[in-house]
Amino acid sequence: MAFFIGRDREARRAYGFDEIALVPGDVTVNPDEVDTTLEIGNVKLEIPFLASAMDGVVDTEFAIAMGKLGGLGVLNLDGINTRYEKPREVVSQIAGATPDVATRLVQDLYRPPVKEELIAQRIEQIKKAKVPCAVSTIPQNADKYGRIAMEAGADLFVVQSTVTTVRHKATKYKPFDIAKFCKTMKVPVVVGNCVTFSVATELMEAGVAGLLIGVGPGAACTSRGVLGIGVPQVTATVDCASARDTYWKRSGRYVPIITDGGMSTGGDICKAIAAGSDGVMVGSAFARAKEAPGQGFHWGMATPHANLPRGTRIQVGITGTLEEILYGPSRLDDGSQNLVGALRTCMGTIGALNIREMQTTEIVIAPAIKTEGKIFQKAQRIGMGK
Repeated sequence: MAFFIGRDREARRAYGFDEIALVPGDVTVNPDEVDTTLEIGNVKLEIPFLASAMDGVVDTEFAIAMGKLGGLGVLNLDGINTRYEKPREVVSQIAGATPDVATRLVQDLYRPPVKEELIAQRIEQIKKAKVPCAVSTIPQNADKYGRIAMEAGADLFVVQSTVTTVRHKATKYKPFDIAKFCKTMKVPVVVGNCVTFSVATELMEAGVAGLLIGVGPGAACTSRGVLGIGVPQVTATVDCASARDTYWKRSGRYVPIITDGGMSTGGDICKAIAAGSDGVMVGSAFARAKEAPGQGFHWGMATPHANLPRGTRIQVGITGTLEEILYGPSRLDDGSQNLVGALRTCMGTIGALNIREMQTTEIVIAPAIKTEGKIFQKAQRIGMGK
């Protein structure tokens, strides 16, 4: 349904996580018996959680910890880990900077070129721990780094930018050929980000193994403010899930979609999957782990941009171990810990045995879902300075 926003101009209503709720099922299931696995190409994960390719979130140590807990940490090949021999020391400088100089410092620290030998070294470190290895880069570096990563043993290659399309027009440089790249790579290629049915369909037709959904919803991303672009995550996920299912019926090939950003609690993650996602990519929640390199800080991948930063450094604090954030026991009541437990409990409550069944959950538009009857909780949190 479209609404007129002015003379001869219509706009479609779009929805975010705070505006919807999931309806309990007619049948319930034991949460311990639900299947939460996610498959991307030949990579199978026990839980549908990916940690964002942000330098304050994922380094080799964190990727190993994430892998041992059943998820997947994506390492940014354009960042600190491939520019410096001792990346944690450099990240500490960013974490210790004052807010007014943080972005400028990030820009300065990202100026030294990537050392290609470090790409292979980081991948080998992760693979040595016997966990899946996923790495990420921008389209401009994909052809060069993809070959290095593949030879070093990476299991999954992610090509990520603020907005990705198959048809990119440029006269001053050669556009990245997604279809050719997917055919060349011998490992699954995940591409992002997108938010529309048409673009998702074209990317699937180009041969991608997975899609990242979301433009600008992340806590450390400022694209929506700087560029004014974006679609709320529930609507973006529903539209791209429709593209996935349409393409699947037509081609027989299932391409999982992964909602990327905008989820701060277990409830948000449950809503993303109910909206049609096969998995989620999360940054802030994992940046709060003791194992994260950012020491309670993280910043968007576009923050280092020399002319137009579309990310910022934010402080999220350290609230617990990665295991507590994923599996509990939860020591906080805000939904930011035991994310897997929240997903399993939600699946049991709505009667979904697996992720595909959860994607058929009844959804209601419920703008009062977070405030209805919660006046005392709100007053208490204000009084505590939250």
